[in-house]
Amino acid sequence: MGDVVAEPSTEWREVIDPGEAERHERQGQAFAEMQTRKDEKFGGGRALHRKQLAALRATLEVPDDLPEYAKQGIFAIKNKYDAWIRLSNGGFNRAPDSTPDIRGFSIKVLGVTGRAALGGEAVSQDFAMINHEHFSSATSEDFTTVVTTGGSTPGRILLRLLKNPGLIPQLKTVQAALKEPFSGFATHDFFTAAPLAFGPYAVRVKLAAASDRVNTQASDDWATDIYQRIAQGPLVHDFQVQFFTDEQRTPIEDASVNWDAPYLTVGRLTIPRQHPEPAFGEEVEAAKFDPWNALVDHRPLGEVMRARKVAYFASQQHRSAQ
Repeated sequence: MGDVVAEPSTEWREVIDPGEAERHERQGQAFAEMQTRKDEKFGGGRALHRKQLAALRATLEVPDDLPEYAKQGIFAIKNKYDAWIRLSNGGFNRAPDSTPDIRGFSIKVLGVTGRAALGGEAVSQDFAMINHEHFSSATSEDFTTVVTTGGSTPGRILLRLLKNPGLIPQLKTVQAALKEPFSGFATHDFFTAAPLAFGPYAVRVKLAAASDRVNTQASDDWATDIYQRIAQGPLVHDFQVQFFTDEQRTPIEDASVNWDAPYLTVGRLTIPRQHPEPAFGEEVEAAKFDPWNALVDHRPLGEVMRARKVAYFASQQHRSAQ
C-alpha cells in the first residue's frame, strides 16, 4: 500500500488573485484560437492532447483496508468501478509518436454518485494525468504564453521572442521537459501534476507504472505497444495519492513545485485483455475527459486547475464534445 503517513494536514488554502477570472477568460480564448488554427490543418479535435493513441476499458478497485483519513469520495468504501481510459500525445499537432512530447493518461471513472464540483450530480470522476510529476510553469499565465507561442508558426514564434525575450527561459524549460525519456504507457508513472481535494484534505495523484519490462521499439507506435501487452495479460497500476503537508513542501498554488511527501496506494487500476474497438474509440474521442468532471470531494485545486476549468470548457464547446 505504500507509506502510511500520520493523519494529513487540513490547513491547505486556495488564494484567488483579483482579476483572475478575466485573465482565465483571455487564456481560454487564446487556446480556442489555436484550436481553430490546428483544426484547419488536422481536422476537428482538442486544443491539446489532440492525437488519441488508444481507448481502453478498465476497472478501478478500492480496497477495504485504507486508513480512515484516506476513505474519501470514491475511495470511502470497498468498491469496483468501471472506467474508460484515453491515452494521448499531448501536443496540438498530430505528430509521429517518436516526436518528443508530453504524454497523457486520462481516466473516466464511471458509476459514481454524489454532488458534482460543477453543480448537480456527478456522472463520472475524471483524472487527467501526464508523464511529469509537476508542471514546468508555476501559473497558467506562463503555461498559456509558452504553449500558444509554441503552437505558432516559426515566424510568429521569433516575433514574440523578439518582443518578449523573457519567454526564452520558459521555452527552454518546456523543451527540456519534452526531451525527458519516456518508455511507454505501461512502464512510466503518470501524475495529475496539480492538486485536487480528497475530502477535507488535498492531494496530488500518481498512477504507478504497471511493468518494468521496456519495449525499446515502443516509440514507433505507442498504441501497438499497449495493445500487444494487454493481449498477453492484464496491466495493473497502483493508484496513489500524495497528501498536502504544508505550503513550503506541498504548495497548492504553485504548480511548478515537485511535492515532497510520500505516496499512499488507495486503489488498483486494471486494464484487462482487450482488442481495439473502433466504435468505442470514437466514443472516447468525442467524450470529455476533464478534471472538473468530479465529485465535490475530489474537486480540482489551485490556480492552474481553475484556469483549466475555463480552457477545457472553451475547447469542449468548440468541438461540441459529448
